[in-house]
Amino acid sequence: MWNDIFNLAFMTSFLSAAVRMAIPLLYAALGETVSQKSGTLNIGLEANMLSGAFFGFAMAYWTGSLTLGFVGGMLGGALFSMIHSFLSVYLRQNQSVTGTALNLFAAGLTSYLFAVMVNNTAGEYPQVDTLETITIPLLSKIPLIGEAFFNKDIVTYISYMLVIAIAFFVKRTVWGKSLIAVGENPQAADTVGINVFRTRYLAALFNGLMCGMGGAYLVLGQLGMFSENVTSGRGYIALSLVVFGRRNPIGVFLGALFMGAANALQFKMQALNIDMPIQFFTGLPYIMTVVVLLLSASRKSTEPGGLSKPYIRSMR
Repeated sequence: MWNDIFNLAFMTSFLSAAVRMAIPLLYAALGETVSQKSGTLNIGLEANMLSGAFFGFAMAYWTGSLTLGFVGGMLGGALFSMIHSFLSVYLRQNQSVTGTALNLFAAGLTSYLFAVMVNNTAGEYPQVDTLETITIPLLSKIPLIGEAFFNKDIVTYISYMLVIAIAFFVKRTVWGKSLIAVGENPQAADTVGINVFRTRYLAALFNGLMCGMGGAYLVLGQLGMFSENVTSGRGYIALSLVVFGRRNPIGVFLGALFMGAANALQFKMQALNIDMPIQFFTGLPYIMTVVVLLLSASRKSTEPGGLSKPYIRSMR
């Protein structure tokens, strides 16, 4: 068994699967990172991803275009994110309760809409083609990491660029510093002329678009089909990655790879017929989520000062 594990072919295949499974988590976690830096905690990432998965799949199925599918997925995720933002930012409702409620609502809504969709296809289970692989010359030939990182699809490559772009935006731009100011002290930010509500709405919109992209990628880039609760808790896992990555895009990227590896490991271990209960394999990603949170608890918090606190302008 150990000879099967510790060889280049297995490790290359394992790392490639880890990257592949990390991408939906990465998109959602990057979106939530920006949202939390503005002071908004959105526990409804599961709703954003699930709606993105359904609307992305439905759009791709009915139009035959994966591009339109991803657009539909992003808009679906943005819709739920903006509902959360309206309730928590404008109406100042509890952000955690609002996000949890939206998760439940999205699960029921997408299940119902998918049942309607299947009925309209005469009972035939709808499927779509997935994204094609684009091989990057030279880089894809690097041993071990070449196949894993540079023999992927366009959405995966875009995620690499987003990590760098968001890190630069937050650290090096005026808009990024305004975002951080709103998250740390909205009263002070408002005093110097930064529109707190607009900043939080825009951050929520970006969060929804990214979560929708992650959900759409799950069905259009990997599975080629939709099923009830297809995200299977990935929104919650992405939420833990934001904490684990210390709200830093690079840290979030590494955390996503770690959780992607945990997901890939369960399938690889099953393929090797390791004599362990099947429940252990299926529960491995969630066990690792708990481990991630425990590791994060031992480090200094990077939580913005105004996170999850409603802003009332008259309190200046």
